[in-house]
Amino acid sequence: MTHVRFKDDLGPRIKELKKKRNAVILAHNYQLPEVQDVADYRGDSLELSRIAAKTEAGVIVFCGVHFMAETASILSPHKKVIMPDAGAGCPMATMLTAEQLRDLKQKHPQAVVVGYVNTSAEVKAELDVCCTSTNAVAVVNALQNAPEIIFVPDKYLADYVSRQTGRALITWNGFCSTHIKILPEDILREKKFHPRAKVLVHPECLPEVVAMADAALSTSQMGKYVKQTDVREMIIGTETGIIYRLKQDNPDKEFYPASERAVCPNMKRTTQEKIVQALETMQQEVRVSDEIRRRAIRAIEKMVQIV
Repeated sequence: MTHVRFKDDLGPRIKELKKKRNAVILAHNYQLPEVQDVADYRGDSLELSRIAAKTEAGVIVFCGVHFMAETASILSPHKKVIMPDAGAGCPMATMLTAEQLRDLKQKHPQAVVVGYVNTSAEVKAELDVCCTSTNAVAVVNALQNAPEIIFVPDKYLADYVSRQTGRALITWNGFCSTHIKILPEDILREKKFHPRAKVLVHPECLPEVVAMADAALSTSQMGKYVKQTDVREMIIGTETGIIYRLKQDNPDKEFYPASERAVCPNMKRTTQEKIVQALETMQQEVRVSDEIRRRAIRAIEKMVQIV
């Protein structure tokens, strides 16, 4: 007879180590269920970094991708930020380097530079103002006096913002390699199967997909929308990991992924075992240099002032 060895529950060990290290565990909405289950806070990347900065914890364990841990280091320079898997990167964030952005700024010297939070710390240091998918429209609307606006790196979020604000934007050829897997035919198929369902998609999706949605929302906005709506069925056009949280928070509602292909492999690299190892060894630290941090935080502070 073959015996199946089930995975041990590492929750108690993580709780013990977390207390020993005076650590707080942050998990992005796209993380594996087992990671979300042991997190102190779940949410969007910048939202999590701002929460962590306000805690008494001396150690931040960021379960997400690399730019998110960098942002936590920018906002909490006196805290130790570690990643359970420092190899978890964001393809979009690597599509634009600081040097490339400096070249673009030279070509448009009068432009105000708006950058998505999905960028490296070095790129953030070159921005005038940062933005999130939640507040990108509000940030651009606040720059009415700017002769030109550079918006980097996501061309599809830029397209959405441009349509919402009526403002022409100078863009970069960046995109989310997970969100572009969601296609118009996926929405049509799911609508056929679930005709009463509302369609919620992330603005990083293809413009044709956004045009088919009932609402284009960031992950945090999706969470709020789902709680407040009377609609019982929703088709979710973003990374599939968010459905676990949506279902937990709204057990009486049904959620259908727009596409099962919309899985970010980097977001799935973190496991409970890696969290234990990170807390035991305190390695894989992510630290932003003071010089970069001082410049990058100005863009984040400018965003906070605006919104």
